[in-house]
Amino acid sequence: MDFEFIRPLLKSAETKVLLLVLDGLGGLPLEKGGSTALEAAATPHLDDLASRGLCGLHRPIGPGITPGSGPAHLGLFGYDPVKYQVGRGVLAALGIDFDLKPRDVAARGNFCTVDENGLVQDRRAGRISTDKNRELCSLLEKMTLPGVELFVKTVKEHRFLLVLRGENLTGQIGDTDPQNVNRKPLEPEPRSPDGARAAAMISKFVEQAAGILKDHSPANMVLLRGFSQRPEWPLFDEVFGMKAAAIAAYPMYLGLAKLVGMNTLPSVRSMDDALAGLKSNWPNYDFFYVHVKGPDSAGEDGDFHRRIRLIEEVDGYVPKIMELDPDVMIVTGDHSTPAVLKSHSWHPVPVVLWSRQCRPDCVERFGERACLSGGLGPYIPAVDLMPLALANALRLDKFGA
Repeated sequence: MDFEFIRPLLKSAETKVLLLVLDGLGGLPLEKGGSTALEAAATPHLDDLASRGLCGLHRPIGPGITPGSGPAHLGLFGYDPVKYQVGRGVLAALGIDFDLKPRDVAARGNFCTVDENGLVQDRRAGRISTDKNRELCSLLEKMTLPGVELFVKTVKEHRFLLVLRGENLTGQIGDTDPQNVNRKPLEPEPRSPDGARAAAMISKFVEQAAGILKDHSPANMVLLRGFSQRPEWPLFDEVFGMKAAAIAAYPMYLGLAKLVGMNTLPSVRSMDDALAGLKSNWPNYDFFYVHVKGPDSAGEDGDFHRRIRLIEEVDGYVPKIMELDPDVMIVTGDHSTPAVLKSHSWHPVPVVLWSRQCRPDCVERFGERACLSGGLGPYIPAVDLMPLALANALRLDKFGA
């Protein structure tokens, strides 16, 4: 996506685009020849949308590259995720409305469970309650680091935000999260010479945190990743000419939306809340991003059947969303999270684009194998979906004479 190329082509229109993201939507069968969770789910409304729309599989980053949620979403928003990189820490901070200063270093934290040998047994500490998280954050925030102001704030469940504020700090620090169990947390290594001071402060924080949390099992240790500082990027409304709003339950996804200049509507707990937010704000925006976390969490937990139930639940809301009369409706995931792998994966993600102007293909069902033969193709880059949305919303002029 070349922003300078597309900006002169923008034209105004009274049309609305809705992007519905089922986090981690793409999957794999549990056994050879079986169905994925999406294929096994009863999704009559998504199937109907697929039969009237344009389908395919999108590639979040590149061949064989497993994306994090941040870069995967940026691609869906039309931002090249290789060019526009940001750590999870900044997203967590923006997601909870933390007043992040330009030189602050932020990290996304997990409370985790380690055994008597210091080996990680559960990277999410059994997904402790948000109330327990607040209790632990208040304990950690009492520690002191020399010459640094420390902030430890609750995000949700096992997730928290760590921010360091002081002189000569940088986000060039390696993660302490090993991303696997039965391994010890990693040492925070500086990724550049000017990262040495921040890395030393992080080491002190982790050491003190281990002592403070040792009797608070299952949340008896911390893992940190996504050290970063806030970047300055082109804003969504300037790039695409649409006033945008974001609806999500998890702060990180609201942080992503804020980073590109979307307005964030009040955090939601359910699809009913999301639908209510859409209805009450429908006249005020041109573009709506709606995020559904459940399928990704179920995939990471290895719960194939819960993924099916959550996908079916979202399907039931599709007719209610379509009653709002969007001009363009896109349904997809940010990445794949197969339950059989219990993690994100590199597999392309099903996508359907419907509009009054789209040229329907021959796909009759919304699923991984069906979408292989769709008109969008099997490997469309995620960044190409935004210009297609603009075109179908009649918001792009012709190029050249």
